[in-house]
Amino acid sequence: MSTVDRAPTPAVETPPETATTFPHVDTLRAVGALAVLTTHVGFWSASYGTNGTVGALLARLDVGVALFFTLSGFLLSRAWLSRAADGRAAPRTGHYLWKRALRILPVYVVTVTLALALIDANRGLGWGDRLATYLMASTLVDATFPAGLTHMWSLAVELHFYLLLPLLMLLGVGRTLRPARVVALLVVLTALSTWWHLHGAAWALGDSLVATPQWLVGYLDWFAVGIGLALASVLHEHGRGGRVVAGLRSLAAQPGVCWLLAGSLMLVATTPLAGPLVLDPPTDAEALTKNLLFAAVGGLVVLPAVMREVPATPTTYDRVLLHPAARHLGFTSYGLFCLHVPVLHLLTATTAWEPFQVDFWPLWIATLVVSLVAAELAYRLVERPALRLKGRHPLARRREESAAIASAPSTGTSAR
Repeated sequence: MSTVDRAPTPAVETPPETATTFPHVDTLRAVGALAVLTTHVGFWSASYGTNGTVGALLARLDVGVALFFTLSGFLLSRAWLSRAADGRAAPRTGHYLWKRALRILPVYVVTVTLALALIDANRGLGWGDRLATYLMASTLVDATFPAGLTHMWSLAVELHFYLLLPLLMLLGVGRTLRPARVVALLVVLTALSTWWHLHGAAWALGDSLVATPQWLVGYLDWFAVGIGLALASVLHEHGRGGRVVAGLRSLAAQPGVCWLLAGSLMLVATTPLAGPLVLDPPTDAEALTKNLLFAAVGGLVVLPAVMREVPATPTTYDRVLLHPAARHLGFTSYGLFCLHVPVLHLLTATTAWEPFQVDFWPLWIATLVVSLVAAELAYRLVERPALRLKGRHPLARRREESAAIASAPSTGTSAR
């Protein structure tokens, strides 16, 4: 069995439930969150169509969502793949879902509560809409989430992926890792996303929405890229990598090339091939083109973080991504993602700035600073305390009690 050698990383206080096997990933979370924040500021400052290529790139920084989905596909599926390769039992679904709930729900509930209570546009929402929002089901019953929460469509997609993943792993992995079976699953997931963009969305909902519905089926290929990288990583660790894995590792050994290729694809995404820059609905072909370009960008950015042998002397890539400040920003990135749109509403409601009339840079700086403070508070007061409960899965405790009772010697009496 071969292993990936990794250089010691700078000391940094990691939160509960944070893997240290792939420390570069922490900073990539921050990259994704900052990209999403920046594209939203670009929209609010009407910068998309007024600043040439720079404005077009601002519009396409929603690629941060593709980065999130790729990371989720990699990190979550790897547990199933690694256990199957070792001949061990799959992760317990109940414990897995418990940890996922602790990871996303506390900060989400806080964000939703603040947005529904403080943003004027939400004052008239009925209880049905509010309940759908708390259940992360708004895009299942409407076109979008309420004001200040419109970006939560991607978190809803993440949630649906979390729920589906155990079934996907049962179908694609089972008890013994067979790469061909996993690859077949990835082909099916990609085909489903392709079908959705070309025909499925229109077939399911007709013309009831202004754009392709933001449902999991449309983004399965982004998660599939992450699962594919997890498969390559596990195969390499177990000495089963062939030419494909060797090729991926060769490319991963050159982070600069990976990011250059990703940047080139981003430039392609700014062209009309990937559809309009604003909210006009794209054609089916444009929607699919953008989706596939973003899948490739997500894979290229994540690849060197998870498939590369870190040299004994860190490169600039390592020094930047492994810097304690950068990794800490990654730890707080979930709060940054959740809270930055409510912060945009707060800033425009309490200042003289008007949406679509304010300059980009003042709004970006103010949004970033306030959001970072809010994210730090959420991290310390909500996220870390919640993640400390990861080992207190209530169903697991009941199973242990049941097992203890079953193994106890019989006394011939019953307790009531």
